[in-house]
Amino acid sequence: MQILKTTITLLLTTYLVSACSHSDSSKQNTAAKNNAVSFDKVYQTISEEKLRQHTKIVSSDEFEGRSPTTIGETKTLDYLVSNFKALGLKPGNGDSYLQPVELMKTITNPNMTLTMGNHSFTYKENMVASSKREQSRVELTDSEVVFVGYGVVAPEYEWNDYAGLDVKGKTVVILVNDPGFENPESGKFQGKTMTYYGRWSYKYEEASRQGAAGAIIVHETAPASYGWSVVANSWSGPQYSLVSKNGNADRVAVEGWISLDAAQKVFSDAGLNFADEKAKALKAPYSKALDLTASITINHTFKKSVSNNVIATLPGSKAPDEHIIYTAHWDHLGKDENKEGDQIYNGAHDNATGMAASLVMAESFAKLTERPERSVTFLVVTAEERGLLGSKYYSENPIIPFDKTVANINMDALNLLGKTNDISVVGMGKSELENYLLEAANKQNRVLTQESRPEAGLYYRSDHFSFAKVGIPALYAKGGSDPVDEATATYRKRMSVIITGCYHQVCDRFRENWDFGGVLQDTQLLFDVGYQIASDDYWPKWNATSEFQRQ
Repeated sequence: MQILKTTITLLLTTYLVSACSHSDSSKQNTAAKNNAVSFDKVYQTISEEKLRQHTKIVSSDEFEGRSPTTIGETKTLDYLVSNFKALGLKPGNGDSYLQPVELMKTITNPNMTLTMGNHSFTYKENMVASSKREQSRVELTDSEVVFVGYGVVAPEYEWNDYAGLDVKGKTVVILVNDPGFENPESGKFQGKTMTYYGRWSYKYEEASRQGAAGAIIVHETAPASYGWSVVANSWSGPQYSLVSKNGNADRVAVEGWISLDAAQKVFSDAGLNFADEKAKALKAPYSKALDLTASITINHTFKKSVSNNVIATLPGSKAPDEHIIYTAHWDHLGKDENKEGDQIYNGAHDNATGMAASLVMAESFAKLTERPERSVTFLVVTAEERGLLGSKYYSENPIIPFDKTVANINMDALNLLGKTNDISVVGMGKSELENYLLEAANKQNRVLTQESRPEAGLYYRSDHFSFAKVGIPALYAKGGSDPVDEATATYRKRMSVIITGCYHQVCDRFRENWDFGGVLQDTQLLFDVGYQIASDDYWPKWNATSEFQRQ
């Protein structure tokens, strides 16, 4: 096993070094070298105690779970702004540390039925549906149904499931994930590793671009990476989106899911076998009219509100208009007064740890006797838990122009399982930012490894993705799975059960016995990465195999 690990490490190192076209990417430039003593000293002063203190404070009951537009938001914003201001960081939005974000809360009436072919399907039992359109009533009435395979248009993979189709006003039925997942030996897409084309959000976006009236995804547990209960629970209850100038009139009217059992019945009604049609869609771009219709009526109520992103900048010494942006989200799930006992979703791991790292890194950059050439900006966003809405709003309303944004580094739910010998790179192989990460990892005697479940598409599920979508290279990396010693392994085995079980639960609260060694490692690591990029004049690029490129 050790020989295999060493071999993988050597291959990875060779790949990363050869992938970088910039001759100085594995070194800090002259300015960084001249400032090395100051950097090293500051690097060493990053402490577990400060990370622990910030995490404990912002995840305390006083902050009431940090739900957007509540007293919890007010207290969180005050805490972040007062700290950034005290550290000497400048307001990032003119003379303000805040960027207002308009949110739309939509409550969908669960009294709905989806009729397709000869069958009617029940809300949450075998179908869920909603609409992004800001209309109190949305309907599909006898809408023609077309199976469009994976619903993908990907020129770089020579794949277009909509080729020659006119689906305007029709309802499209779509497979989840992308064609590589269940056919990894085909060389299509990226095998088991999900691309953005496999995400449900992409499928609705593409259906909207094609002019469809409805878009229904067929749920299957393995390619979705979660069971039907996750779909049913996530899509029921209040949903959030950004306020749109056109009321999201350009979105597909009805967005939904059906269970595998429901899909099999629909295809049977059309005289087809679902498994056979799926097999065809796996091999090549594919579509098939089902010669049946879909009908559904969805009723909504709406409420607008305003939340805020926090943005603070340490200006660069020579190129202050060029920025490295660190992101973390400040929000969590708030307070549920209908629960008995503990009602507060404190969100200590997710994402008080990321906020703590932001503040400690900001302090570290502010301590440098010579500032990096480029500016370093901290963007702590709202409504990540509502669908990456704060970062999405920023990407649609950027304060720093995209052509002046060099890179994004994201921090979300940092490693509370102790120090590791490895670093998990989410979406590994996407950009040259990994070359800077490798150099920082070498200083810690750590190796880079791919995330444990690349098929789950985690790269598309945190705030860095909002930057990637507009072409800005974005890095998401944190502690791996190989503990540094036996004591850490024992702690990790015990604590991982607690942390995993407390995800999005009221038990995600601060614990005095948490080992912050892993959080410290990763804070130092990402501080180093940002420092390298900010002290350089090179613009990192996406790798050729990435689905993202600068616009």
